[in-house]
Amino acid sequence: MWILGGFVYLKQAVSGSFWHLKKSVNAYAREYGAELATEIDARRNLRLINTINFRNINHPQRLKVQLLEDGYFCWIDTFDFIQNLQPISNWEPNLLSIADIKSRLTAVLNWVEDAANTPNNYLWGGTLGPNFDCSGLVQAAFSSQSIWLPRDAYQQEEFCTSVKADQYDYHLLSPGDLLFFGTPILCTHVGIYKGDGKYWHSSGKANGRDGIGCDGLNFDDSNHVASHYRAQYRGAGRVECCKDFRQDFFKETV
Repeated sequence: MWILGGFVYLKQAVSGSFWHLKKSVNAYAREYGAELATEIDARRNLRLINTINFRNINHPQRLKVQLLEDGYFCWIDTFDFIQNLQPISNWEPNLLSIADIKSRLTAVLNWVEDAANTPNNYLWGGTLGPNFDCSGLVQAAFSSQSIWLPRDAYQQEEFCTSVKADQYDYHLLSPGDLLFFGTPILCTHVGIYKGDGKYWHSSGKANGRDGIGCDGLNFDDSNHVASHYRAQYRGAGRVECCKDFRQDFFKETV
């Protein structure tokens, strides 16, 4: 069964099938509603979690998918799926060594600085730029060097190797480490350590810069943004591996 001029061979659109994205699309947090979860770049790959409802094919509906590079679960519009994806037989993650990751961190930091120097605003769910949310900026920076991290800040915190450094001991940190902020219960914000007590992050309007900026852990940095996040500092982590989506293969169902 071919639809819309043969964009997708829908007989293959079954739960568990793998697909390659040809055009960037939005992904949502829920089956219904406008809350953006992430932006999916062209050339990424995904696994279909549920199956298209052919009886309602002409009505708006969403499909649950797992993005393979980062293991992220989200929803995309069915028509975006039909028009912009093609089936693939399989997909394997590119799992870099610790040494490979370390060798690419300078390029990661250069990418962040370039993003900061491009006009931008904070965008919840933003991962493609120029507008990012905090974890979207981190993920995009690392993925620019083929280092794939989980999507959300709390997931990135769980994924990283913990670095036992507080804001008073930032000499224990290395450029490219991730800094985590939030409440004692949950990580809600993340930045990338630049060096010398400074870090890059994308922050919102209420207590941030409405975009990408550089702030400090040191108490000598007394601007309101640095002070706000310094009070919420949770800890730091080091990226020492790439995300393997197969670890989450059975975590979520329709």
